[in-house]
Amino acid sequence: MSEKSSVVLGGMLWLKMQHRSVGTAIDLCGLGLDRIEETETGYRIGAMVPLRALETHAGLAALTQGAMAEALRHIVGVQFRNCATVGGSLWGRFGFSDVLTLFLALDAAVTLHHAGEMPLADFAALPRVTRDILTHVTLPKASQRAVYLSQRNISTDFPVLAVALSERDGRYTCAVGARPMPAAAFADEKGALAQGITEDSARAFAADIAARAVLGGNLRAGADYRRAVCEVLVRRAALALSKEG
Repeated sequence: MSEKSSVVLGGMLWLKMQHRSVGTAIDLCGLGLDRIEETETGYRIGAMVPLRALETHAGLAALTQGAMAEALRHIVGVQFRNCATVGGSLWGRFGFSDVLTLFLALDAAVTLHHAGEMPLADFAALPRVTRDILTHVTLPKASQRAVYLSQRNISTDFPVLAVALSERDGRYTCAVGARPMPAAAFADEKGALAQGITEDSARAFAADIAARAVLGGNLRAGADYRRAVCEVLVRRAALALSKEG
């Protein structure tokens, strides 16, 4: 793993699109990392678990009020999601990642072979040149509400913008993905939702998040369009969250 030409194999759906020399291929299939284990405090998800398994897992559906399936159902197609792994989806820290966006909002933690356990937000900020292996992702089983929304030009395309919003013990976390940089999480610093979610408080919260999020442009949309979409999606997510309560 210390050699720069070494590559960890997962679903290989993105590796096959690269043009690089691979000196050593490291296969994780025999390490038992393809399981979703429920504990008293949360769910421990192995890096080799396919996205389809997350999408159809009854416990994760209940934990996220359907947000897990909503975040994953647009990713290409069922055959793709049967191969793509949660480890690869998070390790890549892709700017278009629905998985990273949702898991940031859910206060997930990752376990690395060398570095140990750390919050997903800290892992996402690590330099891309970090040499390690992601083995597990942990989702806390704390009482929470969650909503996932995205804007796409077509249903199976990468998102133009994605928003995940969660509430846990009165604390709100909003993750904005497809900025088109990797997803980033924001707290309700101004306390816009502290007194409850109404049309006015949802609008104020959405305006604050859209103003703070760093957004850029690419072939799918420009920064100004993304900012407008961000404000709309965050407001809708907040109102949807209020209905769950």
